[in-house]
Amino acid sequence: MRIASWNVNSAKARLEIITGWLQGDNTDVLLMQEIKSQDENFPVDVFKELGWNVAVHGQKSYNGVAIASRLPIEDVLVGLPGDDSDEQARYLEATIGGVRVATIYLPNGNPAPGPKFDYKLAWMARLYDRAITLLESEIPVVLGGDFNVIPQDIDCYDPAGWAGDALTRIESRAAFFKICYAGYQDALRAIHPDGVHYTYWDYQAGAWARDNGVRIDHLLLSPEAADRLETVGIDKGPRGLERPSDHTPIWCALRD
Repeated sequence: MRIASWNVNSAKARLEIITGWLQGDNTDVLLMQEIKSQDENFPVDVFKELGWNVAVHGQKSYNGVAIASRLPIEDVLVGLPGDDSDEQARYLEATIGGVRVATIYLPNGNPAPGPKFDYKLAWMARLYDRAITLLESEIPVVLGGDFNVIPQDIDCYDPAGWAGDALTRIESRAAFFKICYAGYQDALRAIHPDGVHYTYWDYQAGAWARDNGVRIDHLLLSPEAADRLETVGIDKGPRGLERPSDHTPIWCALRD
């Protein structure tokens, strides 16, 4: 099973890019973030016409996550447990082909410190609790998405320039690695422990042309999923297209 994650930065604006990529790739499951669409406005019919099943958790204009799959989508969980007052659409979970997958759009947290950063850390604490619960199921789990965390300086083209940002602050990194230390494996680092790999390039200042990127999109695998990991990659192709998302897909392949 090949599972990809992609912050599409508006499903409507990038629909042709997304569907074109799916038709030209052998991905089985696509975890999407920042769809910027309410459930009723998401182009479900377009995906179904191409043979894809879809689950959506959206909101108007902002955030929003979705799952597209060639296989049936079962046992869907909408929203991250732990705070019934949280109305932001940032988490969607389901079982596909015996693998539990979650698409995650973690809060940015800037400016930090401040209320937005406090929300980010509280959200990450809830994610940790959910990740632990999923570990207890002892089935393969893939937590994929835009984590808005740059785990290490190697994951950033300019560590000094990003110092103090919510994506690099020690609290954000500690919350990310707390999940890893609980038993999850960063799929990319499992295969490429020392390589420089980016998933996001800002639209400004020629970042794409200069390869001034950061790695903030991640696939975290439970031990049962990590045992099946064959390979992982980042497809930079979509970022070079006209009117692209500022993110590009990251994917992993799990053996049967």
